[in-house]
Amino acid sequence: MTLLVFGGAGQLGRALARAGGDAVRGCGRAEADITRPAEVVAAFDRHRPTLVVNAAAHTAVDQAESEPERAFAINADGPAVLAEACRVHGLPLIHLSTDYVFDGSARRPYREDDPTAPLGVYGRSKLAGERAVRAGLDAHLILRTAWVVSPGGRNFVLTMLRLARERAEIGVVTDQRGSPTSAAALAEAILRLAARLEAGAGGFGTFHFTGGGATTWHDLAAHIFRRAAERGLTVPVLKPLSSAQFPTPARRPAWSVLDCSRIRAVHGIEQTPWPVLVDACLEQIWSA
Repeated sequence: MTLLVFGGAGQLGRALARAGGDAVRGCGRAEADITRPAEVVAAFDRHRPTLVVNAAAHTAVDQAESEPERAFAINADGPAVLAEACRVHGLPLIHLSTDYVFDGSARRPYREDDPTAPLGVYGRSKLAGERAVRAGLDAHLILRTAWVVSPGGRNFVLTMLRLARERAEIGVVTDQRGSPTSAAALAEAILRLAARLEAGAGGFGTFHFTGGGATTWHDLAAHIFRRAAERGLTVPVLKPLSSAQFPTPARRPAWSVLDCSRIRAVHGIEQTPWPVLVDACLEQIWSA
């Protein structure tokens, strides 16, 4: 099995490289821009994959509001290019998507077939990418996830640890709820899915995968700071805020909890409770 991972320089791409070893060929934007078909074809010819993973995305949610053309180029046009290349080469594609395709108005975990209604440019561009993959390639698996954290890149855990060093008080919103997911757990799930698809087990389509359970951004920050305090680190005072008190260019879903029962039923992939995933991420950061 040889996995060609577009977005190889991102936090998920790096996690896949660590977990998959020689089976994973990471491909960053410098090597192949997914919006440029010729570069994608050249990457296919160079790496000769047996399966492709698209972890490349425009993930700057607020920035996307001011540059919608760029967001749609990367999140919608790029996946269409990859789907076509996979179709021509007869390869399956695992495409990463997001909880932001939903509007957050639900009060139960979102299922894969629930109506989508993204609130902003980022969510709309990712939904367009899903549709492009479905239209362009039968052998696809779309994997929606949420609240991804890791020891590297840009994510909430690293932001909180940085702010803890800079400020005596931090305000974090209490009215947005979701399921923290580690890049490491996501990578392990993708590798298991890839192995099953290559073995002919089937199970294409759309799936959800996150850490188990749910929390708020405020309570996630409180968990991070408790663990930091246990290590003798100085932690800030944590102030609860509403989303209205912390306005951003892009609206966030108030409810981002995803129902992950389908991936368990079809592929046997279980969730790990989010505190376990976050603790493992923190240990990696502090032991580096």
